[in-house]
Amino acid sequence: MTVRSLDLLDLPLLSRCRRDVLPLSSARILTRGNPLGAMAMLSYLNPRRYIYTAVASENGDSLMGQVILKGNETSARLTFLAPMENINGLTLSLLDHLTTQAGEWGAFHLLAEVDENSPVFRSLRQAGFAMYAWQRVWKLPKLEKPDENSSWREAEETDWPAVQSLHGQIIPALIQPLDALPKQASGLVCRPEGNLQAYVAVNSGPAGIWIQPLVPPDSGCGPERLAGLAGWGSRPVYVCVRSYQAWLETVLEDLGAEAGPRQAVMVRRLAKIQKAEEKVSAIDKVLVKPVAPVARVATGEDTQLKK
Repeated sequence: MTVRSLDLLDLPLLSRCRRDVLPLSSARILTRGNPLGAMAMLSYLNPRRYIYTAVASENGDSLMGQVILKGNETSARLTFLAPMENINGLTLSLLDHLTTQAGEWGAFHLLAEVDENSPVFRSLRQAGFAMYAWQRVWKLPKLEKPDENSSWREAEETDWPAVQSLHGQIIPALIQPLDALPKQASGLVCRPEGNLQAYVAVNSGPAGIWIQPLVPPDSGCGPERLAGLAGWGSRPVYVCVRSYQAWLETVLEDLGAEAGPRQAVMVRRLAKIQKAEEKVSAIDKVLVKPVAPVARVATGEDTQLKK
């Protein structure tokens, strides 16, 4: 078996696999469309971008996969495997190869999203991935006109401390490094009475809008009117609900939103905390000072002995 990076000679393979893709990053495929589309092919060959595509081959069969890392993130993501019919013996070697590339970029984690009933779920487990949450993607119904009275607006720098506090309250501490906030203010916030009550991260692309909400159950703001915000046009709007905010599914179902299949959100950790040994010279050692003798308090018995 050979595993190598994609090159120009593989362009016919990209074309053949275009309709047989297994997406592993829901946000990317729903906002940007098919990862093997005509516009995507050239970006895969650009060495200046943190997008790496590899091909595993054996006995005439080939399996292609891709990993991506955004410049402001510490977690890389698997984006797709193709063709699905070859997700068998080639998968583990290809996943290990892509994981190595993510580690060379300096990523701390490698993430993947896959339907729980998908055959690649077991392959990811065998490759060292562990499930840390589940998610379901809901497609919001179209509204006839924008909501002019919406309390949602673009996030500003002054909102960010409150957003970070909300993030810490909703997302479990163990997975906060995986679902980290951007370093700079982005997305939408809801402040109906001056106090921040909800936040949504927004990922926009030519194929659709992806919303990742942080909404506490007692919030006066809900995601139900986000589809009507001006400026989003006719593109479909998707809301991603993670397991730690499962209560939002009831709200979305009541709105008539269309539910997608439940997906496992998986991670392979690439960095481990290690204790580094540090040599200390004899000169730098701390000298232990002798303890001064404790003065003894004279007692009546001592007085008698002196006499």
